[in-house]
Amino acid sequence: MLNQFSRTELVFGKDAMNILENSRVAVFGIGGVGGYTVEALARSGVGSLDIIDDDKVCLTNINRQILATRKTVGKYKVDVAEERIHDINPDCIVRTYKTFYMPDTKEQFDFTQYDYVVDAIDTVTGKLELVMNAKAAGTPIICSMGAGNKVDAAAFEVADIFETSVCPLARVMRYECRRRGIKKLKVVYSKEKPIRPVEDMAISCRQHCICPPGTARKCTERRDIPGSTAFVPSVAGLIIAGEVIKDLTGFDRGDR
Repeated sequence: MLNQFSRTELVFGKDAMNILENSRVAVFGIGGVGGYTVEALARSGVGSLDIIDDDKVCLTNINRQILATRKTVGKYKVDVAEERIHDINPDCIVRTYKTFYMPDTKEQFDFTQYDYVVDAIDTVTGKLELVMNAKAAGTPIICSMGAGNKVDAAAFEVADIFETSVCPLARVMRYECRRRGIKKLKVVYSKEKPIRPVEDMAISCRQHCICPPGTARKCTERRDIPGSTAFVPSVAGLIIAGEVIKDLTGFDRGDR
């Protein structure tokens, strides 16, 4: 019988679609990268999605985040995502957490319940905590490295963290993973050197923060506010979703 996932089934087959339907994936951070990951996972037939983000949609998110429109400004991203997922697949089980993932919030999550974890958050501390907890639970994890201040969407690669180069965030993660005895970590990263954002306080969130009321972490409190585009973070997010789908189903193009 035809359904919304029939075209995907033509690629992966029925057994793989059953695996995806019975899989539970957690996506931490649903902004420029994670939002597109969630979109692709939902459209691929993943049957259970945990989405974790404490942020609200801001007007300045519209340039790059799939969940951000004029109508969603001021709403929690996880609430917008839940509604969108159910518009795509009403049968998908969605669990939302208005949580900023850090060591002091990790107790809210049982990583043994997940079939896969996606790290699309910004902070090194949170990323490392995600990696350590996923590794301890034996749950596969893929991490997004830096996507801000870049313009070459074709430069992204999938690699082990210890095979990365150029990316400043990947450099920090390599060092910290080595310190913690992490032997391998799948990441999506780019060798493109970040550009320096235009220094114009008239368009800087640092001076003119317009975060919606009730936003927990305002731009004025953030250490860095990178520039970004519509076409770079989205590509990183879609690559991540593709890796999750292929890993969950064990898909090997050579088998077809």
